[in-house]
Order: sequence, then structure tokens, then C-alpha cells
Amino acid sequence: MSTPQQSAPFLLESDIPWERIDEHITRQIVGYHDSIMMVKVRFDAGGVGQMHEHHHAQVTYVVDGTFEMTIGDETRTLRGGDSFYIPPHVMHGCVCTEKGMLIDVFSPLREDFMSSVNP
Repeated sequence: MSTPQQSAPFLLESDIPWERIDEHITRQIVGYHDSIMMVKVRFDAGGVGQMHEHHHAQVTYVVDGTFEMTIGDETRTLRGGDSFYIPPHVMHGCVCTEKGMLIDVFSPLREDFMSSVNP
């Protein structure tokens, strides 16, 4: 049996690097295990999370800002305090209309994000 991928038990924000995704978006992986991952994502106004799908279930909390979030065929305006759930393999994406931050939780862990953790 392989050893699970997992973060340290305590993670201090000042010790975790932010990864630049594009000119408007950065992310910080703030905890993970094979079965779950939490990621903070900062958006400048105008930042676009391109429409995509993945096999992970996703729950996201909107910390602050304003986002036009599309899940499947529905688009809603979400603000700080709101949240959303995306089932596996459902197309989704967002446009940030007011600078803000999202906290994404994925199950299982996003292997494609791990290159920034284990370069």
C-alpha cells in the first residue's frame, strides 16, 4: 500500500507560497490528503476561471468579492458569505466582477495542483 500524500498538520499562511495562475488569479494550497484538498484562490476584478470540468466533487466558499458563477446551464451572482457545490464532471467557471477570494475544497485531492507543492 502506498503512503498517502498529505500536508503537515499545521500550516501557517506566511509559510505557504502563492502560485500565480495568470495575471488576475493566484492560489495557495492550504491543506490536503489523498481524499481531500483545500485551496484559497485570489481573483482581481476581471479574472476568469475558464469553463472546465473534473472528476472531483467541489464545494466553494466565497470569502469576499463578487463572482458570476456558472454551474452547468445556470449562472448566479455570488458574494462574500455565499457558497456553491459542483458535482463531478459538471462544466463550471466564473468571472470575478469585484476583487475577491474563494476557498475551494476538492475530493479527492487535485493531482494536477500538486506540482506547486512537490516541484
